[in-house]
Amino acid sequence: MGVYQLGRAFTALTLVEETVDVARQHALTLIHLEQRFHIFHELDIQHWFLQHPFLMHWTNRIYSFIHIPGTILFLVWLFYYTTTRNRLDLPLPNKPLGEADGSPAGPRLYAARRRTMAVCNLLAFIVFTLWPCMPPRLLSDPTVPGSVGKEARSFGFVDTVHGAEGESSVWTQNKFCNQYAAMPSLHFGYSLLIGLTICSIPLAPQHRRSRSVAIPLVRLRIRMPSPRRFACLVIGIAYPTIILIAIIATANHFILDAVAGACVCGMAWTGNRVLLNLLPVEDYFLWCVRIHKPERRTVLLDGEEEEEDTCNRGTVRRKGALFN
Repeated sequence: MGVYQLGRAFTALTLVEETVDVARQHALTLIHLEQRFHIFHELDIQHWFLQHPFLMHWTNRIYSFIHIPGTILFLVWLFYYTTTRNRLDLPLPNKPLGEADGSPAGPRLYAARRRTMAVCNLLAFIVFTLWPCMPPRLLSDPTVPGSVGKEARSFGFVDTVHGAEGESSVWTQNKFCNQYAAMPSLHFGYSLLIGLTICSIPLAPQHRRSRSVAIPLVRLRIRMPSPRRFACLVIGIAYPTIILIAIIATANHFILDAVAGACVCGMAWTGNRVLLNLLPVEDYFLWCVRIHKPERRTVLLDGEEEEEDTCNRGTVRRKGALFN
């Protein structure tokens, strides 16, 4: 995430007027595409929120204050649940020493999601560098002359975050922030990644117990998820949905920006292992600075203890099977 923010800062500091004009034209191109596919609903959504000031106020806050802190909090929680709670030599509340109580997926899940975010950043940086796009809120600039400026202003998008009654933050308003990196939307890409991870995360055995509920009228029984799994589903669906509404209602992204963010998330999810090719570079760097990765003792699956040396790049054996 830090490398991505540095990339955005570099792009912001090297912007030229021609880039701004191109970004505006790209934004109008997205509007034309959405109109052609009948998905240009951003104005309707924003106008509805503008008629409800209380909701608009909190939507601005969600956009400004949730994205980066929420992502960091997710990574901290995921590390704690997949790694810290599975350490055998670390006493924790409600966890006797020598027992595991976290996700049976183990630290490999955390490593995979961390790589996924890194690939998301890389793909997004490439896209917004090669194809800068202006967010809808900047289309209403009254100083832009000519037919392009007139068309851009005709839509009437309102910048609700950075206005007098907005809720801008240090992450949304500073000289290092690239205002023309709307495509793809990593606000939505990250939130989708977080939501899918929470929905599908393997739970500890004591939290998997489901129960069946009878429906008397049709003599049917349906199996309900455990309370922990149900909570994961609710949070995992609600979080990206709220972020999607926020980025559109505040006129910071188009619907197609969110679609592109979802595509970036999908490609990074399935192709994050490409970063494993850089492990020799990491090992060489650590060798140069004379730093050794520590060994960690964890429980990986089914309560079986595994002594794992993180300096080795081989596979992990469990019950005769090989796991990459």
